[in-house]
Amino acid sequence: MDKSVGTIRVASVLFSAIGVIFSLSSQLMAQTADARCASNVTSSPLACGCANTGSDAISNGSESGSESGAATSTGSNQKDWVHAWLRRVDEARASQPHFVAPLFTTHVMLVQQYRYDMSWQQDPVGGTVTSNYGGSRGLEIIPTTRLEVGISPPPYLAHKSRAPDGFGDFSFQVKYRAFSATEGQGDYFVGFFFGGSFPTGTPPNGTGHTILSPTFAAAKGIGPWDIQSTIGANLPATGANLLGRAIIFNTEVDYKIKGKIWPTLEQNSTFWSGGTLDGRKQTFLTPGLVLGSFQLAGRLRFIFGTGVQIAVTQFHQYNHRWIVSVRFPF
Repeated sequence: MDKSVGTIRVASVLFSAIGVIFSLSSQLMAQTADARCASNVTSSPLACGCANTGSDAISNGSESGSESGAATSTGSNQKDWVHAWLRRVDEARASQPHFVAPLFTTHVMLVQQYRYDMSWQQDPVGGTVTSNYGGSRGLEIIPTTRLEVGISPPPYLAHKSRAPDGFGDFSFQVKYRAFSATEGQGDYFVGFFFGGSFPTGTPPNGTGHTILSPTFAAAKGIGPWDIQSTIGANLPATGANLLGRAIIFNTEVDYKIKGKIWPTLEQNSTFWSGGTLDGRKQTFLTPGLVLGSFQLAGRLRFIFGTGVQIAVTQFHQYNHRWIVSVRFPF
């Protein structure tokens, strides 16, 4: 496939996905607006329940909710599945801190959004660059107050080297919120995540094997500072003699400025046991900046982040990975 044609196709997929999110958000906003107008409970700003998730509800760059999201309404139009789902979403948001999503570290919160990442990294040899469109990110949904389900379509990888371009692996993640408390009540989160990937792509763009990834996650807020940390493993269901098993340890620290500006610093480490990389380890430091969230319309908001992943160990599979991340919480 010609690389310029591949890039155009990837861009088309991105804009189509954004269009779907805007369309979905418009339908949700229309339904919540109808319910708000139909309700007879108008003496309080909390009367509209989860429909009222404007700038105060998701204003800090995560997907923060207010306790108004958990309020119930007596309007008959509030009893359909959409409103019941949105009430659960806002109840979940109101039950946890509201930390911004890191660039590389898994977000230690339950979130509902569409996320699309793009990155460009320096290859280990030849001085060439590999581009990644999608970044194994996608749609994240909160079906219950303690669960999040994420589905990530295969990313598209374009190489400046002689490696063939192509799609990577399909991946997923399920998050379980075990314990949490909002700001002023403890400001912490503890959860257990389980993810994995399926070999929809072929090497070098895919691993060629199914990989399962259990993860323990914890976060704590201290004033304007937030700390999020995860430790997990990549466990191949097949091909362990080739891929080995890896321990993944990530920590992110961010500082909140006026609820819209989030300077971040991440540490991303991988330790291999078995396989061709047995005994190897690599660590990156990632300075970054996240801006948002900004209201687009109703529940739909926009968050933008960028940064660069810099290798600090002698062994590293790539270096100077620049990332651009866009998120649309709803």
